[in-house]
Amino acid sequence: MNIKITGCGSYIPNRAVTNKDFAAHVFLEENGSPLQYTNDVITSKFKKITGIEERRYVETELVTSDIAFFAAEKAIADAGIDKESLDYIILAHNFGDVKEGAIQSDMLPSIAARVKHSLGIKNSKCVAYDILFGCPGWIEGVIQAQAYIKAGMAKRCLVVGAETLSRVVDPHDRDSMIYSDGAGATVIEATNDEGGILAHETASFTHEEAYFLFFGKSYNQDHDSDVRYIKMHGRKIYEFALSQVPLAMKECLDKSGIDIKDLKKVIIHQANEKMDEAIIQRFYKLYNQAPPEGVMPMCIQKLGNSSVATIPTLYDLLTKGEVEHQELNKGDVVLFASVGGGMNINAITYRV
Repeated sequence: MNIKITGCGSYIPNRAVTNKDFAAHVFLEENGSPLQYTNDVITSKFKKITGIEERRYVETELVTSDIAFFAAEKAIADAGIDKESLDYIILAHNFGDVKEGAIQSDMLPSIAARVKHSLGIKNSKCVAYDILFGCPGWIEGVIQAQAYIKAGMAKRCLVVGAETLSRVVDPHDRDSMIYSDGAGATVIEATNDEGGILAHETASFTHEEAYFLFFGKSYNQDHDSDVRYIKMHGRKIYEFALSQVPLAMKECLDKSGIDIKDLKKVIIHQANEKMDEAIIQRFYKLYNQAPPEGVMPMCIQKLGNSSVATIPTLYDLLTKGEVEHQELNKGDVVLFASVGGGMNINAITYRV
């Protein structure tokens, strides 16, 4: 028995927001003073560091559970299964449903329960629950699904990563340009096909690193200080990721018994192009190797950082042949890896 992704789907919002769309934004320092650079300089430096040219935001009437449902429908159809046969729906997100213009998150009922309801699943034995694990949430959901299947508690699970970060960003913080919205979903099940999940690794660093990502007040001192937005200590996250993520990736690959030379793709959380490239360089350096050309597909340039949705969305695009100069073939070994709020790190070695 092998545990594989048998279907995938994603929802990429139609609303594209380019770097030029931030021309009229008033960006401020943390203390509320104006930044010393023009917005043209700010966005130029931003693109050079992150690689992001544009990002996607959901339409006004949609929330996280809506786009999670759209992606889930596609994954179920792609797998060609009866939705009533699902044993678990594991939904990774971080902020729940936040309506346009709202200052409060809505997670009652859970986002997973809402998606199950929208799918019209009547089977009460299909257990739906949320997972809050920062950006690595979808990978952790897949690891949990595998555990259920290996334990004989499930045969088939739906794992979804969905987020609408555009609803929780401070418009006066230049870091807000990183974030975007999107959803990706996968059906995980036991099959007789070759391949599947070969190994996994997870770690939570909370002693000194727990609050590298946090909720904080707007940089605009005139805003209500009780309204909170996603904030980050970018330099600390960068240094942490470079020191710890390659080690976790190596441990995961070594557990699988796969030689580094046989690794075809690294599907890493689309957080920051410069950071991801540095992680890949350090990962291969642990094996005294240089990264092969094209080993790290990217979609951050046009889609931004949609947190839990980046990896399942990128995987879906790859399987559908929608990433330029990239492809996945049956039998290819890929390494999924992510880092995010908590601070959590995880990885999966997977044979397509």
